Amino acid sequence: MARDKDEATGTNPQEFTLDPRDWEAFRALGHRMLDDMVDHLSTLRQQPAWKQIPERTRHELVNEPLPRLPQGEERAYEDFRRNVLPYPNGNLHPRFFGWVQGNGIPLAMLADMLASGMNPHLAGFNQAPALVEQKVISWLATLMGFPENASGVLESGGTMANVLGLAVARHAKSGVDMRKQGLQGGGPHLTVYCSTETHGWAQKAVELLGLGTDWLRRIPVDREFRMDVSALKEAVTADRAAGHRPLCVIGSAGTVNTGSVDDLQALADFCQAQELWFHVDGAFGALARLSPKLAPLVLGLERADSVAFDLHKWMYLPFEIACLLVRHPEAHTGTFAISPSYLAKQTRGVSAGGVPFSDRGVDLTRAFKALKAWMCLKAYGVELFARLIEQNFEQTRYLVRKIEDHPNLELLAPAPLNVACFRYRAEGLSAEKLDSLNTEILLRVQERGLAVPSSTVVNGVFAIRACNVNHRATRQDVDELVQAVIDMGETVLREESAPPFDDTMGWII
Repeated sequence: MARDKDEATGTNPQEFTLDPRDWEAFRALGHRMLDDMVDHLSTLRQQPAWKQIPERTRHELVNEPLPRLPQGEERAYEDFRRNVLPYPNGNLHPRFFGWVQGNGIPLAMLADMLASGMNPHLAGFNQAPALVEQKVISWLATLMGFPENASGVLESGGTMANVLGLAVARHAKSGVDMRKQGLQGGGPHLTVYCSTETHGWAQKAVELLGLGTDWLRRIPVDREFRMDVSALKEAVTADRAAGHRPLCVIGSAGTVNTGSVDDLQALADFCQAQELWFHVDGAFGALARLSPKLAPLVLGLERADSVAFDLHKWMYLPFEIACLLVRHPEAHTGTFAISPSYLAKQTRGVSAGGVPFSDRGVDLTRAFKALKAWMCLKAYGVELFARLIEQNFEQTRYLVRKIEDHPNLELLAPAPLNVACFRYRAEGLSAEKLDSLNTEILLRVQERGLAVPSSTVVNGVFAIRACNVNHRATRQDVDELVQAVIDMGETVLREESAPPFDDTMGWII
């Protein structure tokens, strides 16, 4: 629609929009995008697990100049289809077992499109998307065994959800008005406790919140890689005796290295007796609660003051959607809520209902993350998700048996949940050589597109790490992962034992 005529010239000034000039052509492009993505997803098993970006493509992406003039929607999409779509990190693939990255659900992909099409601002407001988000949080609280009135917020990932949980703990247990005085108000040093196996978010959190890594107590673990509760008690007692103020204990429901679960019941008992905040990092392991069969593995999680977990991990949704649940709503909103005039709550109209999600975290502007969870829970039901989680669990048991049955494979840590750490073993090799051998095996398995495991270090030993949060994986994929490791191990050993080759002289004996 044109503006009123310019008074000086009597003409209508040119006005611009980012809506398509031709909606039907845009509709056709959208259909082609959807068809191409469905083709891509439906043929994943025929594709390599990972492909190296060709140098020409890398150069094109890295060196593309800033587009100051229009290239058109068709050209932009074609560049994506040619240069981006074929070269992800592989987490969609049935044989992706690296890190803890979910592989997405096609319906959730469409839900993200719908959410972006609506483009609602999810600080709150009087709108249906806010009701959907609150309903998803309520459902998740039920699944985690939290009270009906528990508070919650959806975040980008486990790191942010965990950081916010520790911020609530600091507000609730510091003994000072943290919002007014911060750490400038003096008082004793605040101490936080986690195991040596806790994810790196804890270090980022204490640094970001001003607590400092000197006051993050890393408690040793037992032979099962669980926090040593006796050592925790000793550390808290020593800190109290030194005049410090113990603040929070962080329990892990599925550690990143081995998938171990701390004794959450014992930690809950201890925190209750000591009046400490009990936070659980449940990044992927918390969702074992969806399965009645596996829920006992994370028993005690439901007693936490707060828990953070990712729905884009063991609930398979596309990035980004994580959840923080807080048992005490007043502590949650008391940590973050503000009431500026421009966000004033009204009794009617768009502002009725206020901005409750902004009051539960740092973000004001928030995307409609909840829609994909809402649609997928409705479409597939909790029981199907539970069966898939159990399936991954059983596939990991199967992987462990294959490792233990093969003379050249070695399990390096217990595998209580869905993570197995192992290596290829050869007689007569030093520890350093074994680490080097397994590094080369890992890289070749990835580079050849056979499978995508990741790596870690367990008790000082380089480990090939397989973490299964993959709803596309089958036992055949587990077989192929194991065979790929064995084949690459044998190949590397043959190459290292072969005599050098001279291009002009042939083999040198």
